[in-house]
Amino acid sequence: MLSVEDINIYYGNIHSVKNVSFTVEEGNIVSLIGANGAGKSTILKTISGIMRSKSGKILFKNENIENTEPYKIVRNGLSHVPEGRRVFLGQSVYENLEMGHYTQPKSTFKERLEFVYTKFPRLKERRKQPAGTLSGGEQQMLAIGRALMVMPKLLMLDEPSMGLAPMLIHQIFDIIKDLNKKGITILLVEQNAKMALNISNKAYVLETGKIISSGDSKSLLQDNIIKTAYLGG
Repeated sequence: MLSVEDINIYYGNIHSVKNVSFTVEEGNIVSLIGANGAGKSTILKTISGIMRSKSGKILFKNENIENTEPYKIVRNGLSHVPEGRRVFLGQSVYENLEMGHYTQPKSTFKERLEFVYTKFPRLKERRKQPAGTLSGGEQQMLAIGRALMVMPKLLMLDEPSMGLAPMLIHQIFDIIKDLNKKGITILLVEQNAKMALNISNKAYVLETGKIISSGDSKSLLQDNIIKTAYLGG
């Protein structure tokens, strides 16, 4: 479904992502793990068209999307839930979900809204509230719900557990697993490496902009170097 081939990304003169290649197969959950500053969020921003790679290719459903406008990428079925949620704080929950649907035919709005409300009943309860009045967990649900309004083929999640209480983290990860069972392919960036590896099929480990290890997630969970560096020993 997604193929990233030898991308190189710069912030000014800083070479932040170096010759990175990886694939995300349809139906899988694939994790990118690594320390802060490893380049994980930069890669997601580049896939979704917010940033540009100096070289390489990004193929989504066998089409090169490297120079495609972000709204067209969304319209084609690739949604990105950014780090920090980035919901529209002054708009209501309902209005945020409306914004998530703006690239889609109006005829599909009600069906997709009900799908999101079914997944996140709390959002239906809070639909008239400004997003800025929601708790951190509710804002994360809203950010994911907004991305689901296009019924994506591929959902990219950047640090969905950040700042959440442990009980809410488990709830968010259960939702991610459920969405995957419903047929949504997922690319997950997550600092909670153990939880990410436990729910994913495959993972890539990033360090200072390079992939230093990759493989089946269960195997990486048993890798002594990965356990020491990212899983607390």
